[in-house]
Amino acid sequence: MKSKGSFVALVIAFLMLWLPVGQHDFLLEHWMKVGTFMAPFLLLAAFVFAKDRDLRTDPSALSLFLLVAYIAHQFEEHWIDVFGQTYAFYAYLNAFLSDLTGSATGTEFMSQASIFVINTSLVWLVGAAGIWRGSDYVFAALCMAAMVVVNGASHIAASFIGGGYNPGLLSGVVLFFPLGSAVYVWLIRARIASVYLVIASIIWAVLAHIIMIAGILAMSRLGWLPELAYFMALVVWSLLPAFLFSQSSRLQTPDASSRQIS
Repeated sequence: MKSKGSFVALVIAFLMLWLPVGQHDFLLEHWMKVGTFMAPFLLLAAFVFAKDRDLRTDPSALSLFLLVAYIAHQFEEHWIDVFGQTYAFYAYLNAFLSDLTGSATGTEFMSQASIFVINTSLVWLVGAAGIWRGSDYVFAALCMAAMVVVNGASHIAASFIGGGYNPGLLSGVVLFFPLGSAVYVWLIRARIASVYLVIASIIWAVLAHIIMIAGILAMSRLGWLPELAYFMALVVWSLLPAFLFSQSSRLQTPDASSRQIS
Protein backbone atom coordinates (compact mmCIF):
# COMPACT_ATOMS: atom_id res chain seq x y z
CA MET A 1 0.00 0.00 0.00
CA LYS A 2 2.84 2.36 0.89
CA SER A 3 4.54 1.70 -2.46
CA LYS A 4 1.29 2.27 -4.38
CA GLY A 5 0.66 5.52 -2.53
CA SER A 6 4.18 6.71 -3.30
CA PHE A 7 3.76 5.84 -6.96
CA VAL A 8 0.45 7.73 -7.17
CA ALA A 9 2.05 10.80 -5.53
CA LEU A 10 4.96 10.60 -7.97
CA VAL A 11 2.64 10.45 -10.97
CA ILE A 12 0.51 13.36 -9.73
CA ALA A 13 3.57 15.51 -9.03
CA PHE A 14 5.01 15.13 -12.52
CA LEU A 15 1.66 15.43 -14.27
CA MET A 16 1.30 18.77 -12.48
CA LEU A 17 4.69 19.76 -13.91
CA TRP A 18 4.31 18.53 -17.47
CA LEU A 19 0.65 18.61 -18.43
CA PRO A 20 -0.22 21.95 -20.08
CA VAL A 21 -2.97 23.11 -17.73
CA GLY A 22 -2.10 26.80 -17.64
CA GLN A 23 1.17 26.59 -15.69
CA HIS A 24 3.50 25.79 -18.59
CA ASP A 25 4.65 29.28 -19.57
CA PHE A 26 5.20 30.18 -15.91
CA LEU A 27 7.28 27.06 -15.23
CA LEU A 28 9.47 27.50 -18.32
CA GLU A 29 10.83 30.67 -16.75
CA HIS A 30 10.47 29.99 -13.03
CA TRP A 31 10.86 26.21 -12.50
CA MET A 32 14.19 26.64 -10.69
CA LYS A 33 12.57 29.07 -8.25
CA VAL A 34 9.91 26.47 -7.45
CA GLY A 35 12.70 23.99 -6.71
CA THR A 36 14.61 26.46 -4.54
CA PHE A 37 11.65 27.14 -2.27
CA MET A 38 10.75 23.43 -2.19
CA ALA A 39 14.19 22.37 -0.92
CA PRO A 40 13.80 23.31 2.79
CA PHE A 41 10.54 21.36 2.97
CA LEU A 42 12.25 18.31 1.47
CA LEU A 43 14.97 18.52 4.11
CA LEU A 44 12.40 18.92 6.87
CA ALA A 45 10.60 15.78 5.68
CA ALA A 46 13.87 13.84 5.55
CA PHE A 47 14.87 14.65 9.11
CA VAL A 48 11.38 14.22 10.57
CA PHE A 49 10.44 10.92 8.95
CA ALA A 50 13.89 9.33 9.16
CA LYS A 51 14.82 10.40 12.69
CA ASP A 52 15.23 6.79 13.88
CA ARG A 53 17.43 5.71 10.97
CA ASP A 54 21.07 6.16 10.02
CA LEU A 55 20.59 8.47 7.06
CA ARG A 56 24.02 7.60 5.69
CA THR A 57 22.85 4.07 4.92
CA ASP A 58 19.32 4.89 3.76
CA PRO A 59 19.35 5.05 -0.07
CA SER A 60 16.00 6.85 -0.22
CA ALA A 61 17.13 9.55 2.23
CA LEU A 62 20.43 9.91 0.40
CA SER A 63 18.53 10.38 -2.87
CA LEU A 64 16.60 13.19 -1.23
CA PHE A 65 19.79 14.91 -0.02
CA LEU A 66 21.32 14.55 -3.50
CA LEU A 67 18.19 16.08 -5.02
CA VAL A 68 18.39 19.04 -2.64
CA ALA A 69 22.08 19.48 -3.55
CA TYR A 70 21.13 19.48 -7.22
CA ILE A 71 18.41 22.05 -6.59
CA ALA A 72 21.08 24.28 -5.00
CA HIS A 73 23.19 23.72 -8.11
CA GLN A 74 20.24 24.68 -10.33
CA PHE A 75 19.94 27.93 -8.36
CA GLU A 76 23.47 28.90 -9.41
CA GLU A 77 23.17 27.43 -12.88
CA HIS A 78 19.76 28.70 -13.95
CA TRP A 79 18.72 31.49 -11.58
CA ILE A 80 21.56 33.58 -10.06
CA ASP A 81 25.21 32.70 -10.68
CA VAL A 82 28.23 33.81 -8.61
CA PHE A 83 28.45 37.08 -10.56
CA GLY A 84 24.80 37.92 -9.92
CA GLN A 85 23.72 37.20 -13.49
CA THR A 86 20.22 35.76 -13.84
CA TYR A 87 19.27 32.88 -16.16
CA ALA A 88 22.91 32.74 -17.25
CA PHE A 89 23.20 29.08 -18.25
CA TYR A 90 20.84 29.39 -21.23
CA ALA A 91 22.99 32.05 -22.92
CA TYR A 92 26.25 30.42 -21.81
CA LEU A 93 25.44 26.95 -23.16
CA ASN A 94 24.20 28.17 -26.52
CA ALA A 95 27.30 30.35 -26.95
CA PHE A 96 29.55 27.45 -25.83
CA LEU A 97 27.97 25.02 -28.32
CA SER A 98 28.10 27.64 -31.08
CA ASP A 99 31.85 28.05 -30.56
CA LEU A 100 32.37 24.30 -30.24
CA THR A 101 30.53 23.49 -33.49
CA GLY A 102 31.54 26.58 -35.44
CA SER A 103 27.94 27.75 -35.72
CA ALA A 104 26.81 31.33 -36.10
CA THR A 105 26.69 33.47 -32.97
CA GLY A 106 23.22 33.51 -31.49
CA THR A 107 22.35 30.00 -32.66
CA GLU A 108 19.90 28.39 -30.23
CA PHE A 109 20.84 24.79 -29.52
CA MET A 110 18.93 24.47 -26.27
CA SER A 111 15.67 26.32 -25.73
CA GLN A 112 14.14 27.30 -22.41
CA ALA A 113 11.61 24.49 -22.91
CA SER A 114 14.43 21.95 -23.40
CA ILE A 115 16.19 23.17 -20.25
CA PHE A 116 12.95 22.77 -18.29
CA VAL A 117 12.34 19.24 -19.58
CA ILE A 118 15.93 18.11 -19.05
CA ASN A 119 16.13 19.40 -15.49
CA THR A 120 12.76 18.06 -14.40
CA SER A 121 13.39 14.62 -15.93
CA LEU A 122 17.11 13.84 -15.68
CA VAL A 123 17.31 15.54 -12.27
CA TRP A 124 13.99 15.83 -10.45
CA LEU A 125 12.54 12.58 -11.79
CA VAL A 126 15.76 10.65 -11.18
CA GLY A 127 15.91 12.00 -7.63
CA ALA A 128 12.23 11.24 -7.03
CA ALA A 129 12.71 7.70 -8.36
CA GLY A 130 15.62 7.23 -5.96
CA ILE A 131 13.46 8.42 -3.05
CA TRP A 132 10.60 6.18 -4.16
CA ARG A 133 12.54 3.01 -5.01
CA GLY A 134 15.99 3.44 -3.44
CA SER A 135 15.33 1.12 -0.51
CA ASP A 136 14.42 -1.75 -2.85
CA TYR A 137 16.50 -0.78 -5.87
CA VAL A 138 19.67 0.90 -4.63
CA PHE A 139 20.76 1.44 -8.23
CA ALA A 140 18.20 4.29 -8.41
CA ALA A 141 19.98 6.12 -5.58
CA LEU A 142 23.40 5.37 -7.08
CA CYS A 143 22.29 6.86 -10.40
CA MET A 144 21.27 10.08 -8.67
CA ALA A 145 24.73 10.20 -7.11
CA ALA A 146 26.23 9.53 -10.54
CA MET A 147 24.27 12.42 -12.09
CA VAL A 148 25.76 14.67 -9.42
CA VAL A 149 29.34 13.48 -9.99
CA VAL A 150 29.21 13.36 -13.80
CA ASN A 151 27.53 16.76 -14.06
CA GLY A 152 30.14 18.25 -11.75
CA ALA A 153 32.85 16.77 -13.98
CA SER A 154 31.16 18.23 -17.08
CA HIS A 155 31.27 21.72 -15.54
CA ILE A 156 34.97 21.35 -14.78
CA ALA A 157 35.68 20.08 -18.32
CA ALA A 158 33.73 23.01 -19.78
CA SER A 159 35.72 25.46 -17.65
CA PHE A 160 38.98 24.08 -19.03
CA ILE A 161 37.71 24.16 -22.62
CA GLY A 162 36.19 27.62 -22.27
CA GLY A 163 38.95 28.97 -20.07
CA GLY A 164 36.85 30.34 -17.23
CA TYR A 165 33.81 30.17 -14.99
CA ASN A 166 30.53 28.70 -16.19
CA PRO A 167 27.17 28.89 -14.36
CA GLY A 168 27.02 25.96 -11.93
CA LEU A 169 30.77 25.42 -11.64
CA LEU A 170 31.07 26.48 -7.99
CA SER A 171 28.32 24.22 -6.67
CA GLY A 172 29.51 21.46 -8.99
CA VAL A 173 32.89 21.48 -7.27
CA VAL A 174 31.91 22.38 -3.70
CA LEU A 175 28.73 20.28 -3.41
CA PHE A 176 28.71 17.59 -6.06
CA PHE A 177 32.03 15.84 -5.69
CA PRO A 178 32.11 15.65 -1.86
CA LEU A 179 28.47 14.58 -1.53
CA GLY A 180 28.41 12.17 -4.47
CA SER A 181 31.63 10.50 -3.32
CA ALA A 182 30.36 10.29 0.27
CA VAL A 183 27.15 8.56 -0.85
CA TYR A 184 29.15 5.95 -2.75
CA VAL A 185 31.49 5.35 0.19
CA TRP A 186 28.67 5.07 2.75
CA LEU A 187 26.63 2.62 0.70
CA ILE A 188 29.63 0.46 -0.21
CA ARG A 189 30.89 0.35 3.39
CA ALA A 190 27.41 -0.62 4.60
CA ARG A 191 27.40 -3.40 1.97
CA ILE A 192 24.22 -2.00 0.48
CA ALA A 193 25.91 -1.35 -2.88
CA SER A 194 28.84 -2.89 -4.72
CA VAL A 195 31.66 -1.28 -6.67
CA TYR A 196 30.20 -2.84 -9.81
CA LEU A 197 26.86 -1.10 -9.28
CA VAL A 198 28.67 2.20 -8.69
CA ILE A 199 30.52 1.77 -12.00
CA ALA A 200 27.25 0.85 -13.72
CA SER A 201 25.58 3.98 -12.32
CA ILE A 202 28.39 6.20 -13.63
CA ILE A 203 28.05 4.60 -17.07
CA TRP A 204 24.30 5.27 -16.89
CA ALA A 205 24.90 8.95 -16.01
CA VAL A 206 27.48 9.41 -18.78
CA LEU A 207 25.00 7.93 -21.26
CA ALA A 208 22.31 10.24 -19.84
CA HIS A 209 24.46 13.26 -20.68
CA ILE A 210 25.21 11.85 -24.16
CA ILE A 211 21.49 11.27 -24.78
CA MET A 212 20.77 14.80 -23.56
CA ILE A 213 23.27 16.52 -25.88
CA ALA A 214 22.77 14.17 -28.87
CA GLY A 215 19.01 14.58 -28.56
CA ILE A 216 19.30 18.36 -28.50
CA LEU A 217 21.45 18.33 -31.65
CA ALA A 218 19.16 15.82 -33.40
CA MET A 219 16.07 17.81 -32.48
CA SER A 220 17.14 21.45 -32.85
CA ARG A 221 19.93 21.36 -35.41
CA LEU A 222 19.21 18.36 -37.64
CA GLY A 223 15.44 18.09 -37.33
CA TRP A 224 15.66 14.32 -36.98
CA LEU A 225 13.86 13.96 -33.66
CA PRO A 226 10.37 15.20 -32.69
CA GLU A 227 10.28 17.12 -29.42
CA LEU A 228 7.81 14.68 -27.84
CA ALA A 229 10.02 11.69 -28.72
CA TYR A 230 13.01 13.42 -27.09
CA PHE A 231 10.98 14.16 -23.98
CA MET A 232 9.77 10.56 -23.71
CA ALA A 233 13.30 9.22 -24.18
CA LEU A 234 14.48 11.36 -21.25
CA VAL A 235 11.62 10.15 -19.05
CA VAL A 236 12.24 6.48 -19.88
CA TRP A 237 15.99 6.82 -19.24
CA SER A 238 15.30 8.63 -15.96
CA LEU A 239 12.96 5.91 -14.68
CA LEU A 240 15.07 2.95 -15.84
CA PRO A 241 17.27 2.77 -12.71
CA ALA A 242 14.19 2.37 -10.51
CA PHE A 243 13.61 -1.08 -12.01
CA LEU A 244 17.15 -2.46 -12.27
CA PHE A 245 19.18 -4.52 -9.78
CA SER A 246 16.65 -5.44 -7.13
CA GLN A 247 17.80 -5.41 -3.53
CA SER A 248 16.82 -9.09 -3.31
CA SER A 249 20.34 -9.66 -4.65
CA ARG A 250 21.94 -7.03 -2.39
CA LEU A 251 25.17 -7.68 -0.56
CA GLN A 252 24.63 -9.12 2.88
CA THR A 253 26.33 -7.85 5.99
CA PRO A 254 28.32 -10.42 7.99
CA ASP A 255 25.70 -10.30 10.76
CA ALA A 256 22.87 -10.98 8.36
CA SER A 257 24.75 -13.90 6.80
CA SER A 258 25.50 -15.48 10.18
CA ARG A 259 21.86 -15.21 11.20
CA GLN A 260 20.79 -17.05 8.05
CA ILE A 261 23.38 -19.80 8.61
CA SER A 262 22.34 -20.28 12.19
